[in-house]
Amino acid sequence: MLDPSSSEESGGELPPEDEPPVQPEKPSKKSPKSEKSPGAPRTPAKKPPPPSSPAQENENEQERLQKEESERKTKLQIYVFVLRCIAYPFNAKQPTDMARRQQKLNKQQLQAVKERFQAFLRGETQIVADEAFCNAVRSYYEGFLKSERVARMVQSGGCSASDFREVFKKNIERRVRSLPEIDGLSKETVLSSWITKYDAIFKGEEDQRRPQGRMPFSAVSELILSKEQLYEMFQQILGIKKFEHQLLYNACQLDNVDEQAAQIRRELDGRLQLTERIARERKYPKFVSKDMEMMYVEELRSSINLLMANLESLPVAKDLKPKIKPKLTPMNSFLDIGDENDLPLSKSDVVLSFTLEIVIMEVQGLKSVAPNRIVYCTMEVEGGEKLQTDQAEASKPQWGTQGDFTTTHPLPVVKVKLFTESTGVLALEDKELGRVVLNPTTNGPKNAELHKMVIPKNSQDTDLKIKLAVRMDKPPNMKHSGYLYALGQRVWKRWKRRYFVLVQVSQYTFAMCSYREKKSEPQELMQLDGYTVDYSEPQPGLQGGKAFFSAVKEGDLVVFATNDEPDRMLWVQAMYRATGQSYKPVPPAQNQQQNCRGGNIQKDTPTSLLSLERAGVEELISTVPCSFDHASLFQTLQKHTLVHRMNDSFSCLGWFSPGQVFVLDEYCARYGVRGCHRHLCYLKELMEFSENNALVDPTLLHYSYAFCASHVHGNRPDGMGTVTEEEKEEFEKVRSRLLILLESQITHFRYCFPFGRPEGALKATLSLLERVLMKDITTPVPVEEMKKIVQKCLEKAALINYSQLTDYAQFEANSQALPEKRLEDMMRLGELCMEVLQQNDEHHSEAFSWWPDVMAEHAEIFLSLYTVDMDAALAVQLQDSWDSFPLFQLLNNFLRTDPHMCNGTFHRHLQELYMPLVVRYIDLMESSIAQSVHRGFEQETWQSVKTITNNLPSVPLPKVPNLPLNLPQMPSFSTPSWMGPLCDNTLQGINLPDIFNGSATSEDLFWKLDALQIFVMDLHWPEPEFAKHLEQRLKLMASDMMEACVKRTKAAFDSKMQKSSKSTDFRVPLSVCTMFNVLMDAKKQCSKLCVIDQGQEQQYHSKIDVLIDEAFKEMISCLVSKFAAVLDGLLSKLSRYDEGTFFSSILSFTVKAAAKYVDVPKPGMDLADTYITFVRQNQDILRDRLNDEMYTEKIFEQWYNTSMKAVCVWLTDRLDLQLHVYQLKTLIKIVKKSYRDFRLQGVLDSTLNSKNYDTIYNRLTIEEATAAVSAGDGLQGISMRDSDEEDG
Repeated sequence: MLDPSSSEESGGELPPEDEPPVQPEKPSKKSPKSEKSPGAPRTPAKKPPPPSSPAQENENEQERLQKEESERKTKLQIYVFVLRCIAYPFNAKQPTDMARRQQKLNKQQLQAVKERFQAFLRGETQIVADEAFCNAVRSYYEGFLKSERVARMVQSGGCSASDFREVFKKNIERRVRSLPEIDGLSKETVLSSWITKYDAIFKGEEDQRRPQGRMPFSAVSELILSKEQLYEMFQQILGIKKFEHQLLYNACQLDNVDEQAAQIRRELDGRLQLTERIARERKYPKFVSKDMEMMYVEELRSSINLLMANLESLPVAKDLKPKIKPKLTPMNSFLDIGDENDLPLSKSDVVLSFTLEIVIMEVQGLKSVAPNRIVYCTMEVEGGEKLQTDQAEASKPQWGTQGDFTTTHPLPVVKVKLFTESTGVLALEDKELGRVVLNPTTNGPKNAELHKMVIPKNSQDTDLKIKLAVRMDKPPNMKHSGYLYALGQRVWKRWKRRYFVLVQVSQYTFAMCSYREKKSEPQELMQLDGYTVDYSEPQPGLQGGKAFFSAVKEGDLVVFATNDEPDRMLWVQAMYRATGQSYKPVPPAQNQQQNCRGGNIQKDTPTSLLSLERAGVEELISTVPCSFDHASLFQTLQKHTLVHRMNDSFSCLGWFSPGQVFVLDEYCARYGVRGCHRHLCYLKELMEFSENNALVDPTLLHYSYAFCASHVHGNRPDGMGTVTEEEKEEFEKVRSRLLILLESQITHFRYCFPFGRPEGALKATLSLLERVLMKDITTPVPVEEMKKIVQKCLEKAALINYSQLTDYAQFEANSQALPEKRLEDMMRLGELCMEVLQQNDEHHSEAFSWWPDVMAEHAEIFLSLYTVDMDAALAVQLQDSWDSFPLFQLLNNFLRTDPHMCNGTFHRHLQELYMPLVVRYIDLMESSIAQSVHRGFEQETWQSVKTITNNLPSVPLPKVPNLPLNLPQMPSFSTPSWMGPLCDNTLQGINLPDIFNGSATSEDLFWKLDALQIFVMDLHWPEPEFAKHLEQRLKLMASDMMEACVKRTKAAFDSKMQKSSKSTDFRVPLSVCTMFNVLMDAKKQCSKLCVIDQGQEQQYHSKIDVLIDEAFKEMISCLVSKFAAVLDGLLSKLSRYDEGTFFSSILSFTVKAAAKYVDVPKPGMDLADTYITFVRQNQDILRDRLNDEMYTEKIFEQWYNTSMKAVCVWLTDRLDLQLHVYQLKTLIKIVKKSYRDFRLQGVLDSTLNSKNYDTIYNRLTIEEATAAVSAGDGLQGISMRDSDEEDG
């Protein structure tokens, strides 16, 4: 038989303590079959009846009481059968391989757990944790503990602490996997630490300090129970009171193993007779096939045969094994248990072993021996060893010595002798003072008694007595013994008093044996198989004996007699158990009114107890078990057992405890309950619980259903068996009901199996559904048929889940609500929808892994319901309102990562909905940026953002777009809500003076272009072609905008340079530096804003890059030209001192004449100093204001080369002329200072030491030497040689 109670899965819990227990008698209204359930009330819906009369009410009350009394009597009768199954099991054992069930969590415990996690999150515990663990706990608390589905699971009795722990473990495993690797700290260590902290939070500090109390009885039901615990359990199951149990226990003699074994033999004999009557009268149940009638009889016989074999296999005692097989009576001769050539019982087969204890206490009346003489006693069992007591003085002959002996004689001879030590020299033996010879039996007295001793001749101790006790233990296979008169036809052919022993050789073999003294083998024996014992009247002509009884068998009659009535009753009762007869002997009429069980009735016993004891107990225990409909009784027993099990403290999910399985198995085997009926009833009760929202393990349903299906379809593992029409009809009803139940559970999978608990239950449910859909046991279900049913269930599930979600979110589609409020509601509802789909994927997708597209269809249907509300909310949004973009990002970020839903129906609809919105947004942004560039450059002051920020800290940075704008020929454009935070977050924590050095317009442009591209990038548009189109458009837009920016900057630069002076007073304007910085920023930004793919530059990038480079060249050339013009002016002034000119001679004469009288200023030195100052200050401005070092050095190099070239050309033009001393001094100072200053600014030596410089250096050196010869100290220390004495 399939064991309906072994499972490897555990989960689920008990309902809360303050709630009523689960009762399957009141099915849920949602159950489609609840009205036809076996335990459901079948009262049709009618109008309330009119008020009844008092007589009718009294009649109804009487009917109710009678019904209750009938149910109570039925339960008592069932309890009698259960008691016998527990007291003497011979078919089943308590299973030890069943999965241990976890303790349930109730509502109070769930609330306590919530409070503990809240306390941890508030920081009120002593548990130290990092931020990552706190976030994990917060997510677990918000998503799991506060979930309504968890509360339902707890209420249904299917939730344990283990389930809570497993859910947390899965959550943190997912989180820890996403964390980066840490050197020296493995992720397994992190997981272990987090689990330890979770356990500490879950248990709480108070529970850890609380001492462990005594384990309640319900808490040990998962263990192997003793008989007393099983009695107590089934008292609770059947509602039996303690005093009723005590009465039935005594009446059934449950502590008497012989009585229980005899009861089984009587039951089996009754079942054999019933089987023969069925075969003889052909009163068969209705079978699906006529050929099963004879098979049914063979089934009954085989089951009884198996029970007899099981009973026979039990040893009579621990040290006694059965030696022979039972001798079969003619009635059951078809049971081929033994061989045909079994020999009758022989004398050597009967073996008895007795233990004797002889205790010698003292001797009285010893006078013939001097008081100081030594005396002692010896004891022996004839045929065995001899033992001796300690020595004692004759004045005080006391010992208390015990001797232990073993014998095989039922009537042994015990000899005890008293001796005194002989004092004579020639005496060889001690002198015997007296002896006593005893013949003990197992029924003899156990206490010490005085026995008169036999003394030698001429002894003076005429009244010598010895006090001793002889105890002879009864072996287990000796059922009764004593003296009887007997007369038989085959044995004991003379009426004579003999010593008889009733011996049990095996479970089915008993023998009446007569023994003589000092004999271990019986003198004669009679095997009791087939005999019937009964009381009888005195036989005339027989002398001896007063109370008669007889044993009768076909062809034999043995008459026995005892000397008193109680002894006769004991012998009849013992032989009645041994024969296994169905007829129970009734004592004579005068003895019937005695309490046959020897119990005394207490005066304070309740009236119900008195009536039960007088009339009920005997009726309950004496009824023939085979006369009952055990199928109906077992259904009642199993139903009450399941109700008790579902309401105990364990999360059983419908699985019985080991003790319950043991009793139910024993009952079915002992009383012939058909396995199919057992499992059909079990399925009905389990479905009843499941329809009432109690968690039932689908694996358990699968086991029972598979057994019934294999039985009905004739494909049982143990071969084909009989199938009744009733079983087939009930199976079809159960199948239809189970199909509806499974479809309902799959439809409500989020609520029947919340968070995937119990583990694997949903997958088992789908497997069971496939099994139920099978037409027979071998033909598999077509894949498409199974898929269609699952699809249908999930379609309904989508509507149910969305309805439940909107109820949870308290969402109502109110057309009167403000657009902002409706959009906010859709955002919140969208987050919940994504959470539901994510939970489905995490906890339930594995169960539907056979059909992944089915789960995707369920999600699409679920989202289609959301689409209706979303479209309605978006339709009422204001035109050109961009606050709905976060909704797209939320939905798209979830959908694009799901392989089954990416570019699915809902995803495509979402793209179609937002595609025009994105295009419109980009159009408006492009126009807005273009206009802001146009207006910005027209009003541009070319102050760098750095200067603005330093001088005006209160001026806010520009935001994109700088709106609201009233664009021409275009509707107003409002700032999307995401723009502000993006700008703030971008600038936060950055040192602005080190970054922003362009103009306000250019920085505003670059930020807007970058922000727009980041926004479109963050959309993660799933359709590749449109995403590529958006990218290309934004890159082109950026290229066009930057081209306009560069051109406007170049035009402003040209205009500025034209207006600047050409004297040494010229300083590079800050606005010019800002223009350079704008171009530099543009060059940096174009690599990011104008490149489509990294490493692959498109034409937009190439075009703007070339434009920027050309603008840079032109601007640098223009600036250097300005510097060169200043130098040209200086050289033109020096040209006035050229040799041979009129102006030169005048100047020379004037200076010489004046120098005789006054100190004349050095001509040309102020000119050189002015130029050097001009160079240095402009170098400092460029170095300080330009951001790019490369371009700064490029300007310096070009400036230096141009300057050296101009000086070199000027000197070349005067190659035939000697330089005036003042020209020489000025040029030397300018060249030397320029060389040093440009080298300090980072110009490379290769550039500094150019050919022009070498030419200038050589010419000025020659001129310096010539001047030194002709003018003496005319150079006043100025030389081309390096010197530290020169002025800076």
